[in-house]
Formats: sequence, structure tokens, C-alpha cells
Amino acid sequence: MDRLPIKVRTLTPADVPRWDAFVRACPQATFFHLSAWQGIVEDVLRHRCFFLFAERAGEIIAVLPLAEVRSRLFGHALTSLPFCVYGGIAAADDAGPEAVSALEAEADALARKLGVQHLEYRNLQVRHDDWPRQDLYVTFRKAILPEVEDNMLAIPRKQRAMVRKGIKNALVSEIDANVDRFFALYADNVRRHGTPALSKKFFQRLKDSFGEACEVLTVTDPAGKPLSSVLSFYFRDEVLPYYAGDDLAARDLAANDFKYWELMRRACERGCKVFDYGRSKVGTGPYSFKKNWGFEPQPLSYEYRLYKRDSVPQNNPMNPKYRAFIALWKRLPLGVANAIGPHIVRNLG
Repeated sequence: MDRLPIKVRTLTPADVPRWDAFVRACPQATFFHLSAWQGIVEDVLRHRCFFLFAERAGEIIAVLPLAEVRSRLFGHALTSLPFCVYGGIAAADDAGPEAVSALEAEADALARKLGVQHLEYRNLQVRHDDWPRQDLYVTFRKAILPEVEDNMLAIPRKQRAMVRKGIKNALVSEIDANVDRFFALYADNVRRHGTPALSKKFFQRLKDSFGEACEVLTVTDPAGKPLSSVLSFYFRDEVLPYYAGDDLAARDLAANDFKYWELMRRACERGCKVFDYGRSKVGTGPYSFKKNWGFEPQPLSYEYRLYKRDSVPQNNPMNPKYRAFIALWKRLPLGVANAIGPHIVRNLG
């Protein structure tokens, strides 16, 4: 018996509850497939979104969130999804290959209609062996053990010593009700690394949109001075530390090490089963830091359809052509960097 036909539609407000219900139930879906990203990307970052879904007999069987990024500096792209480390098509186990094919065909037609230079899928696994890929990024994911102390003992010895140093320094972790302390640490941190900061409005919108699924943890010294902070996402039984920042004093006090341990400890007590350390570029400091925790890198399959390009774009700090810009940005006053940074970084997602 033939299956019922598949229809591809664009998300409307009336579809949001069933879209999100599908995402939460679909094993292939991630936190970044949730519908709230549409409003965040459109309202704060000002990129037009096309959230597509395939349905059969009125039931959603696959989703594909897309955003058009148009920039004079960095090109014209259709991406699933800018500022999100995971994306691409999430399909139900019984959707069949025709659902994926229908969404890919719709995305290809949309990309050609918009005249983009490339279409990007930020897949966790390979879908198309013959497509150009970006091999720069990996992710780090590891199971959280049921007992807190077992997670401490699972940290390699040298890294565990750094966590204990933070504990010995009487550092304190607190859950913040707002993004104020986080943003101050984040903005200063990214400027020191030569990268424009996202706006405070962006982070507040994350908190407003995701509620308890978006949490800020800040580490202070015994006197209450903020040293390090992380904004994390919770999805199903996973925790994902996503944006972070620290003070210059954090390193000597092991505040970063203590921060991630406290996040892991709290996630364990909350019943989470996976700690997703997130994406890093191969060969960088964050890459080494996460390996030091005993996490193994897992390649990400960022796949591209090239329309008006000869190669995969390299809009990242590893590109040598951005070295002069990075050096200049490090020297900017913080107020100036925070004022103009969001207008630049919105195109770098």
C-alpha cells in the first residue's frame, strides 16, 4: 500500500505547539530546532527565517529551520541555523527518505529563488558524502554519571586537581535571575580575544524565550566578585553550556574549571544524563580544554550546496585574512566594542 503524500509547509503561529512537540520527541532534533529561534533570529539578529516542515496526513514528520544571512562583508547564505551549532533536517524515525528529500528540494528551490551563494546544513552526522563539507568543527558530548562523586572521579587527574583548586579557593556558584553579570564578563572576554560581542538584548531574549531551559551560572570569589559565568541550555536530559565569559583573575583562581564542575554537579543532581560541551574549532584552546576533561571530539558534518562559490566559506577567526581585524578589535575600548560589535557579529553566525 502506497504511503499518503507528503506536503511541505512553512511554520505559522498556529503550528508552533505541534512543531515544538515534534522537536522534543524526535531523536534527531536538538535544542536549536525549537521554534523560538525563529523570533530570536528575526527580531534580534534581523535575518529572515523560513522554518519548513514536512507533514503526512496532517502529522509533522520532519522539520528544517532556515535563515537567510545577507552581508556585504561575509556573503549571502541560507543556513540551518546561524548562531546554532546543530541544525539541518530532523526527521522522525518512520518518516522515510522521501520526507528528507522533500525538505531538501524545497530548501534548494528557496536558495535558488533568493539567489544565495550557498546553502549550509549544520548536521551532527553525514547525510551527503559527495557534498562539500567544513571539517573545522567538532563537538564534545559525554554521559553524566548518576552519582556526583563518580563524575568528579571521571575527570582526568590533572584537570580534577584544577577543579579542587577552585573548591579550595572557596569559590561560590550562583544561579542568576538575569544576564547582567554574565554579559559584563562575556563582553570583556570576547573583546580580549578580538571577537565582536553579541548584544545584551540577544541574551535577554534567550532567557525570555526559553525560560528555565536557559540558565545563567556565575562564579564569584568569597567576597562576591564575579569571576566567570556561563549561559547554558537544557533540552530533554542534556545540558549544553553555550556562551561563557570570565575575568582576568579567573585563571589563577581556577574559576573556569570550578564553573564547569559546578554546572556538571548541578546537572547531575537535576537528573541530566548528557553533558554537551559544545562546538570547538580543531586545534584551539577550547578544544584542548575540553579534551583535558576527558571528552572525546566528535566531528560535525557541516554540509554545503554551492551556487555562486567555488569553495566552502571560511568566516571564522582561524582565517588568516582576519588577523589584522582581530588585533585591532583587542585594542578597542570596551564601550566602543559593545556598541558596534552586534552590528558586525550578527553576520558571522
